[in-house]
Amino acid sequence: MAHLKYKIQAYLGREVNLQEDVEIEKDEKGVETINAWYTSDKAKPTDAQLNALSSQATALENTATIDGKRQVEYLSWQQQMEMIYKDQKNGTTTFKDHCDKVRSDNPKE
Repeated sequence: MAHLKYKIQAYLGREVNLQEDVEIEKDEKGVETINAWYTSDKAKPTDAQLNALSSQATALENTATIDGKRQVEYLSWQQQMEMIYKDQKNGTTTFKDHCDKVRSDNPKE
């Protein structure tokens, strides 16, 4: 089941800022609830509204996980620039091959 943050993101139709938009609280059993609603985009959603967005929220969470893995595997911008420079200098495709591998290892659905 998707975390509450992603249900709220699906409800709002945009990224959620947990400092400015909403405050989420987790009880001792790990159940998440909205503790405070700060955004004026839309009214605070009901549990039923959020639960109706579960599949969208799961897709958003899966995409965020894949994006996080890709970000680490792409390496630093300095390393990427070095690959690009060497490719241009040597006529190779190291950078493209590297990016293709990262994408194939972490496909988006």
